[in-house]
Amino acid sequence: MPSTSVRKETGGSRSFRGIAVLIVIVLIVLAVPTVIGAFNGFERTSGGDVAVVRDGGPLDNNKVRQVIDPASGVTWIGWWSQIHRYPAQQRFYTITSTAGQGERSGVDVVTVPSSDGVNMGIEGTVYFALNLDHATLKSFDDKFGTRKFRSAAGGTFSPWDGDEGWSAFLDQIIRPVIDNDLRTQVNAFRCAELVSSCALVQNNSNQQGGLQQQGNNANIAKIQDAVNTSLAEDLKSTLGAEFLTNIHFNLSRVTLPPEVQAAVDKAQAAFAQVTEAQAKVASARAEADANKARQDGYNKCPTCAEIEKLKALPQGITVYAPGNTGGVALPTK
Repeated sequence: MPSTSVRKETGGSRSFRGIAVLIVIVLIVLAVPTVIGAFNGFERTSGGDVAVVRDGGPLDNNKVRQVIDPASGVTWIGWWSQIHRYPAQQRFYTITSTAGQGERSGVDVVTVPSSDGVNMGIEGTVYFALNLDHATLKSFDDKFGTRKFRSAAGGTFSPWDGDEGWSAFLDQIIRPVIDNDLRTQVNAFRCAELVSSCALVQNNSNQQGGLQQQGNNANIAKIQDAVNTSLAEDLKSTLGAEFLTNIHFNLSRVTLPPEVQAAVDKAQAAFAQVTEAQAKVASARAEADANKARQDGYNKCPTCAEIEKLKALPQGITVYAPGNTGGVALPTK
């Protein structure tokens, strides 16, 4: 009998230890993600970004939980919540023909036609800022933060995926609005009204090759002002709300297509040659007029002509005998 009791106690002890080990394993499995979730539940923002927090726990929904303002202290965002960081400071979108300095890699120019059908290359920069109002940010994240956008390089990103994600968002959503505004405004001007040299190669009997550069600058300023007026409204209409603020467009350069610019260069070179030839003709005519006037003076004053001849003699000559075998002695110094 005692031996049977010992065996029962031993078996019960082993069973208890097994249950205890199982409980410890379960606790560890539950504790590890809990600890990780607790540590990840604290976030803060830098001075250059704002954060939209969305619930993400196993028992939570995925709605926006809160907005963390720029340069915040450590903030509790909840268990396993997802944080979407957006730029809080002024940003810009640059369009330029200088490779590597625009938003897109390589050369990036907006090509739009003028009213007389010449494709004009437009370069400039749009300055703007994200609206930091909390309700507006929540709406922005609902509308765009839950989508992915294709970048110029081909990858897909959410707008809160760092600089690549933000650039992809701008490229797909903002850039078409900029292009459309520029197309609308540039189409109101003729090529020569924006680039005076365009008049050199256009077939227009009434063209004015001497358009003032000041006039071109005024027209470019008109386009810039018109874009500044229309761009804010067009972006608000396209995005569905005033998600972007302090929008300003700076038009930096208007260029001609390469083939048109090549024709302009040839025309300018031809005009330079004509101008050079005209200068030579004018110089020869002036020289002839001077010689004639000089000769008329000599005819009226033969003595003056002889004096001029003596002045023209080389230094060191002691005898001057034109047509006289005896010669004339000249004074020496």
